Amino acid sequence: MEAEGLDWLLVPLHQLVSWGAAAAMVFGGVVPYVPQYRDIRRTQNADGFSTYVCLVLLVANILRILFWFGRRFESPLLWQSAIMILTMLLMLKLCTEVRVANELNARRRSFAASRWCSCGPVAMPSRRPTSC
Repeated sequence: MEAEGLDWLLVPLHQLVSWGAAAAMVFGGVVPYVPQYRDIRRTQNADGFSTYVCLVLLVANILRILFWFGRRFESPLLWQSAIMILTMLLMLKLCTEVRVANELNARRRSFAASRWCSCGPVAMPSRRPTSC
């Protein structure tokens, strides 16, 4: 009799806990990549981040979505896969932009350094090697 009186409280509480657990399952895999994304963006250095991890997670989540068409499973896991794919694509985009920008800067510095000799700038390009 006492349990029937608390149904008005237990049913919504159970539903709220269920939704919270589903949200934690969906977004829990993305949370570790937020600080990495911010750090790479702030420092413009993606040397410590492996793009192979992104590749493995992309393949795994795509396979999970394809498996869902054959045998249905819980929808939070499907949403988790979709959000992880978007996250990995964002991480790959950022890492690619940062690495391309760093390589271009290195090439510019290399080109600028080749125009200088230890005794100063080369005034006139010539076919014979310069000795400073």
